[in-house]
Amino acid sequence: MTTTETQTNPVKALLHAGQCALGLSVRLGRSTDIVRIAKTSGHDFLFIDTQHAIFDLETISNIAHFAMSIGIAPIVRVRGVDDPDVSLLLDNGVTGIVFPDVNTEADARKAVQTVRFAPLGRRSVGGNYAQFDFKPVSTGDVMTRLNEATLLVCMIETTEGLANVEAIAAVPGIDVVHVGSNDLLASMGMPGQFNSPEILAAQTRVIAAARANGIFAGYGGNRDVARQAAAIRAGVQFLTTWTDIAFMTAAATQWTSAVRKLLAEPQ
Repeated sequence: MTTTETQTNPVKALLHAGQCALGLSVRLGRSTDIVRIAKTSGHDFLFIDTQHAIFDLETISNIAHFAMSIGIAPIVRVRGVDDPDVSLLLDNGVTGIVFPDVNTEADARKAVQTVRFAPLGRRSVGGNYAQFDFKPVSTGDVMTRLNEATLLVCMIETTEGLANVEAIAAVPGIDVVHVGSNDLLASMGMPGQFNSPEILAAQTRVIAAARANGIFAGYGGNRDVARQAAAIRAGVQFLTTWTDIAFMTAAATQWTSAVRKLLAEPQ
């Protein structure tokens, strides 16, 4: 890669083209095989979940390097806006960060400060980045190009975050405001009520806040195909489908159930 080439992120390219990006939530996979599975199954990005699963940093970096090489965006959900590993992840191949539980404009500004280089943020500048195949790139080019290519997602997961979503979405440097429907419904006192008018209204509000600020709306936690399609039709462009654990469990259960059903039938 030369210093005149443009560093890109396949998810950001899809979003800016008006298309939807689908992500596979990764909690089980610990090898680069999960990247090929994501690609073969029609996903655009990995949503590596360090909030709810235990990964070591080297494992994430190895997955991220391979993902970049075959056009799948490696995105990590960290533990929160105070997670100390964000810069390290970005310095070692990760191309996007998802911050859970963003409740205030101050939370959003902290997320931007951590992910973005100056002038938007305070991220430390290193050198020899995997995103450039470790080729020497001028500091100015690194800062500009990685600021443009790195995806920053803020999750709206509480009634407080929803009340502040317009202010959160207005913070420069954010790419996606993302409804975490499971936690938001729990915060509303309505766990699991994915068809409720309240969660649909929340989705509409987040989409409107994103559009008003020229950014994108995301949606996750709702593991129903029809509801996911409806969210996309309503304006969501960044969506997680299901976890690797759930996909494997569902398919394995379907298979064993089918075998036992056939064996129970009279010959």
